[in-house]
Amino acid sequence: MIEERNSELHLRPRFKLNIDESQQKLITKFQNNVKNTNCNYCVKVIDGHIVIDIPANENHFWSPQLNIEIEKAEENKSIVKGLFGPKPQVWTLFMFIHFVMAIAFIGFSIMAYVKWTLKSDYKMALIITLALPMLWIVMYFLGSLGKKRGHKQMDELHGFMIETLGS
Repeated sequence: MIEERNSELHLRPRFKLNIDESQQKLITKFQNNVKNTNCNYCVKVIDGHIVIDIPANENHFWSPQLNIEIEKAEENKSIVKGLFGPKPQVWTLFMFIHFVMAIAFIGFSIMAYVKWTLKSDYKMALIITLALPMLWIVMYFLGSLGKKRGHKQMDELHGFMIETLGS
């Protein structure tokens, strides 16, 4: 099993494993784990796509989710691609806030320019235009803090996946 990871700078880390087993055999391992009553993790298997969640009693706002895609490489070789990220609701909220900030940045930039060309008071529009990139940086660091808070759970999910693939 050879694992490739991307940079730790990403808010949604990715990895790739090359495994010498067939795609269907690996999927079956996860399906058998779902049937196991000792399994604490919430595992959803849909074709070659697997989603692993933290147990409900340990779940918090920043809890990660592991999305796994199992692709057939050759006859008895598979590629397992993994993506750690927040729950879809959290990710959607963050993307919505970023979208609103981008639209506001464009709107207040235009407003500041128009007021400047009309020789009107443009200070407030300019202040908001300059504050929005700083707010974006704050959002990035909030996401990084959330990732750090969920890092232990990311390690647990990764360990569970490796244990399941090795069984």
